[in-house]
Amino acid sequence: MEKVIELKDVWVRYGNQIILEAINLELKDSSGLLGIIGPNGGGKTTFLKVLLGLLKPYRGSVKLFGKPPEKSKELVGYVPQYRGFDFDFPISVWEVVLTGRMSHTGFLKKYREEDKKAAEEALKTVEMFQYRNRQIGQLSGGQRQRVFIARALATNPKLLLLDEPNAGLDPHMQDELYRLLDRLKHEMAIIMVTHDLSAVSIYVDKIACLNRTLYYHNSREISVKDLEATYQCPVELIAHGIPHRVLNNHEGNQ
Repeated sequence: MEKVIELKDVWVRYGNQIILEAINLELKDSSGLLGIIGPNGGGKTTFLKVLLGLLKPYRGSVKLFGKPPEKSKELVGYVPQYRGFDFDFPISVWEVVLTGRMSHTGFLKKYREEDKKAAEEALKTVEMFQYRNRQIGQLSGGQRQRVFIARALATNPKLLLLDEPNAGLDPHMQDELYRLLDRLKHEMAIIMVTHDLSAVSIYVDKIACLNRTLYYHNSREISVKDLEATYQCPVELIAHGIPHRVLNNHEGNQ
């Protein structure tokens, strides 16, 4: 079976500073949700940029669907952090989602009927088609995030990457987001990175910890050892945010 992701001994640095070291990851399942947790500054966004081919490691190899990232772009959807997005810009929901098709049409080229059909299906998938003519700034934070996910889905990806998709959302909006991802994970492989430990407690199928290096055991459980190595403090200091299955594992070892 062709592997969705295969990283072997990947090292990344900015100047003389090492950001990622000795990253190894194999993801074989064509569906499911992998949650990657870790502290701010731990390299999570850098990790996604490596998968997207936006950053090249100085050591190691990266393959998506058996190819280098730059040759598998059309198979990957990406939802970045939109902290700098100008929500006053006069662009509609429909236009935002259509921009996701640029990887298929090319820059400044007219959208084809198949592009419009893909945008329509993506908006229907995230239940935002009825808002297609709204200006993006008129939506709530949760609705905007659904639109940005639709933009990524318009490429018809086999792999969906999300960078802190729950940032700035209230608990109700977060719950709606995770329910959406719970549906989508049956149709594609999804990787979601977050610094929120509680975010991965219900819907993820597998969990990894990332803080410069990656702790991953192809499992839904995180060991206390991995948590302490990732957050560099005793597990008791972060216990309030640890998924219950981790706490139970920890308590059982006391």
